[in-house]
Amino acid sequence: MANLKLNLLLGLLAVFLHMLVIQGEEGTCRLLGKFDLHGYVESENHTLIIGGMFPIHFRTIPEKEQTTSEPVSSKCEGFNFRGFRWAKAMIHAIHEVNSRQDILPNITLGYHIYDTCFTTSKTVEGTLAYLTGQNETSPNFRCSAGAPLVAVIGAGGSTLTIASSRIVGLYYFPEVGYASSCSILSDKYQFPSFLRTIPNDNHQSLAMAELVRHFGWAWIGTIAADDDYGKYGIKYFKQNVEKSGICIAFSETIPKIYSREKILVIVEAIKESTANIIVVYSSDIDLIPLIEEIAHSNITGKIWIASEAWVTSALIAKPEYFSFLGGTIGFGVRRGDIPGLKEFLLDVHPDTDASDDLTIEFWQTVFNCTWPNSSVPYNTDYRINVTGRERGVHPVSDQRCTGKEKLEDIKNTYLDVSELRITYNVYKAVFTVAHALNNLDTCVEGNGPFPKNSCAFIYDFEPWQLMYYLKNVKFTTFDNELVKIDDNGDVYAPYDIINWQLNETGEISFVKIGIYNVTKDGHEMKIYNNNSIFWNTPTLKPPHSVCTETCQPGTRKGIRQGVPACCFVCIPCADGEISNETEARECFPCPDDYWSNTPKNECVLKEVEFLAYDEALGTTLVALAIFGACIVLSVTIVYRMYRDTALVKANDRELSFLIQLSLVIILLTSFLFVGKPEEWSCQIRQVTLALGFSLCLSCILGKTIVLLLTYRTTKLKATEMLDHIAMQPLYQKLLVLISVIIEVCICTAYLACIPPHVYKNMEFQNVKIILECNEGSIEFLCTMFGFDAFLAVLCFITAFIARKLPDNFNEAKFITFGMLVFFIVWISFVPAYLSTRGKFKVAVEIFAILASSLGLLGCIFVPKCYIILLKPERNTEEIIRGKATTNDRSAPPTSASCTREVNNSTISTMVLKED
Repeated sequence: MANLKLNLLLGLLAVFLHMLVIQGEEGTCRLLGKFDLHGYVESENHTLIIGGMFPIHFRTIPEKEQTTSEPVSSKCEGFNFRGFRWAKAMIHAIHEVNSRQDILPNITLGYHIYDTCFTTSKTVEGTLAYLTGQNETSPNFRCSAGAPLVAVIGAGGSTLTIASSRIVGLYYFPEVGYASSCSILSDKYQFPSFLRTIPNDNHQSLAMAELVRHFGWAWIGTIAADDDYGKYGIKYFKQNVEKSGICIAFSETIPKIYSREKILVIVEAIKESTANIIVVYSSDIDLIPLIEEIAHSNITGKIWIASEAWVTSALIAKPEYFSFLGGTIGFGVRRGDIPGLKEFLLDVHPDTDASDDLTIEFWQTVFNCTWPNSSVPYNTDYRINVTGRERGVHPVSDQRCTGKEKLEDIKNTYLDVSELRITYNVYKAVFTVAHALNNLDTCVEGNGPFPKNSCAFIYDFEPWQLMYYLKNVKFTTFDNELVKIDDNGDVYAPYDIINWQLNETGEISFVKIGIYNVTKDGHEMKIYNNNSIFWNTPTLKPPHSVCTETCQPGTRKGIRQGVPACCFVCIPCADGEISNETEARECFPCPDDYWSNTPKNECVLKEVEFLAYDEALGTTLVALAIFGACIVLSVTIVYRMYRDTALVKANDRELSFLIQLSLVIILLTSFLFVGKPEEWSCQIRQVTLALGFSLCLSCILGKTIVLLLTYRTTKLKATEMLDHIAMQPLYQKLLVLISVIIEVCICTAYLACIPPHVYKNMEFQNVKIILECNEGSIEFLCTMFGFDAFLAVLCFITAFIARKLPDNFNEAKFITFGMLVFFIVWISFVPAYLSTRGKFKVAVEIFAILASSLGLLGCIFVPKCYIILLKPERNTEEIIRGKATTNDRSAPPTSASCTREVNNSTISTMVLKED
């Protein structure tokens, strides 16, 4: 697609370079090329001009490469009655606008209509002619002195419009499409000045996919024209059906330039495929060679899904094709009846204007005669016939046209106004431009949309000013249809769902069997009655289109290597998945709390695992936590009973009570880890643990700092001791308060930003749910416990330095041992925690909590309780302060005194005591 776009741009550049004006020696200009454009022009005595481009011919005649003579513009062949009717409908719509007084009352519209010949080259020629105002083209210069061209209606098919819109978009010149439905045209970066009165093809592709799903077809063939219309349309269709598990049996492309070899490849693919449903995204002109070959090959038994470009085309909807195209279902744009159009179409005759080549050619083609004294070719076709016979120039008909032939007696596409769909879009396109011009003309100065609330002048305005009104146009047609352009230049309109049926006269009729509504908010498909649909099958019932038969419950469709997904094998559902119905395209996983049974057709409840209170491990850990809390409370009772003794009062009695309180909190935190995890328990358990350790370690730090300062004091000289600042009890408590506040802030941020939550872990065991807590942010968790670790390190360092404090009870040694136990437990915890899963992971953390708490309790308080309870004679002021000695070596020394090293003076201010 990228190469196609590049080639198109290069082609356009070549056209521009070919037409560049060169400067002569005397300063005059000459043109390097001249176009051969045919159409209808009515511009005299008109205020404004609207351009129009229509495929009045099917193709151009390829010219041999010329290097010895001047190249000429290609000629066109194959008269297109449908395109001719579109051009006439534009003229009729302009005449209606000019006759009305409610739209542009003082302004008349003219028209310049060119034939695109259904080719990009002719479309580009016409576009350049519009921009310059003359047939001899100079890019960037408009040389016409007549009425200004305000907009272009065109250019027919999407590929043609893409070519023209890229050019006019450079100048922000408005172009309104009537049959260009390709989705890429909604891209305002590539096509800023394009709007349309036909819905975007994305809606049609979605409607086709919805239709396929509605009838349960799973094996589809696709055919697309080799242009943007076909490729984008079929691509979006595939994207939608493949989401539903529908498979593409084959995907073929109709060549843009006729090639019987390529057509035969497509026919062979249709023959060999078992798909009974074929979706075709193509114009009628591109599709007709394939249809002729299918008729020649007598391929029947297929149901065709038609895009809007050929679903009502008389080129294809012929009775002789009904044997294989009967029952075709397609989507047609909204149908409308245009008042007075039939009479206007009949009002055409070569005598009106002898120079009107298109009317003469039309007359010759309709009545199979030759107009007198006319050089207009009768009928040509350079292509190769599907039977292999070369088509050349048809001989001039021996029958002469008399001019008395009556169009009323002829039945052809031109006069068929029963299915005005694209024709109706042409009508709406003209009125879209007319209403936009009317809004521009009725603008009140001072209330305008342009700078300084100004308005544009109807007789002299820029294209971008009209584009503003086109993008905001809103009007109602004669049959009460609301036309409104959205920001992408698109309209929302319903599709008629059409079924090809044979009527009583032997003609194909387009029976409306449903509707597909497209709105800005969504879409809805409605089939009126399935029984009203004609199915071109032996049983006259909807066809069955699958590659292989369906699978039974408990199995799913498995894709075979080398074939599309719908050619499958029945594979039993995997563990944890079920299928409880036939024709299952996939096995559905059981809900999080369920697992599949043996037949794989029903989900049963999974076993939920967590550390419960009623199991042995949970009961044991809870009992240990209660036991540890009781021991701490026992120590607290002892301290309470002996609170006035020297050993209890030494080194801040309140800190000791706080340490005991924090140890109880830490031990009881274990209860939050046991039992079924809940949102509240997940959020508070780690936070409570962190705060408990923070309180405990900050209190220990307050003690060890005092011991460290005491130790440093023992190293000072007597004169230096007088200048040493003692640490007051208030400072210790402030240290504890600050540490706890910091931890509280971290915990608050943790809970506010990314709080923990309950998580059902099914990654390690399929048949079991491990109910655990997801800790949320690992960064916050590490920060929270990292602060506790920081306090622990400070405690250890200060205690370790003060371990050689010379007194009768060196508390620093026991704190050092306690911190070593603390580090050993938690360092061992990390690998053990990471290597376990489920409830054992929680048990490891509870064990670490119990071990570290009881380790601190044993190292810090058990020695003191030993003296208080078993050696009360050592718990005196004299011994604690170092004023008396003892020979009892069974009692541990105390840190309450440092008197022996400092000139026999008691520095009790360093070892704080309570009065």
